[in-house]
Amino acid sequence: MCGTCGCGPEVTTEATRRVALEIDLLAKNDDRAVANRRWLADNDVLAVNLMSSPGSGKTTLLERTIRDLGDHLSCAVLEGDQETLLDAERIGATGAPVVQINTGAGCHLDAEMVADGVRRLAPERGSVLFVENVGNLVCPALFDLGEAARVVIMSVTEGADKPLKYPHMFRTADLMLVNKVDLLPHVEFDVAHCVAHARRARPDVEVLEVSATRGDGLGAWYDWLRHRRITGAGRGRTFS
Repeated sequence: MCGTCGCGPEVTTEATRRVALEIDLLAKNDDRAVANRRWLADNDVLAVNLMSSPGSGKTTLLERTIRDLGDHLSCAVLEGDQETLLDAERIGATGAPVVQINTGAGCHLDAEMVADGVRRLAPERGSVLFVENVGNLVCPALFDLGEAARVVIMSVTEGADKPLKYPHMFRTADLMLVNKVDLLPHVEFDVAHCVAHARRARPDVEVLEVSATRGDGLGAWYDWLRHRRITGAGRGRTFS
């Protein structure tokens, strides 16, 4: 059971109370997210929420992105994990400012955690703030953090049917990155089926095929980030 959002097996006698608590929790989170979004827009910081299953390659992708774009685009990172500083140490080695957020029993970041992380991080004007969410395809989709865009990372080592099993995650995504395409000759993964399933959840979701290790498709990913950085697209949106 998640210690933050209370997801888990429902006890019938407590169902009404549990729903009321969840509604109250999400409402408070949404209020904080509105304030986050306003602060980020006022300070010209583009926040991108990266979400995925564990092991999809989020941190590797971030390391490569920061190293490739660091001379041209200021980047900062909020790292979300239940425990350890391991990923923050990896990001810190790139030279980018990073703050680790450990959620303990929690299975996602929320808007208050991000607000606290942003205060500690103090990202530069004109920068991109990457929020690497806790590895989980369920709860992170429910919590607006105040971000401008959501990116879901799929690995070809996962099942291509993930968008069917976790539709809300893909319904709220602006971009799906299909990562580790260098492994396609060695796994059974149908990219076309995965994309079709994702577009059942969100017909207009953008899709890019990438390899964070070999470099495939990263130019298109960087162009997507630059376009978002220039246009600020998505700053007024909410997620539901």
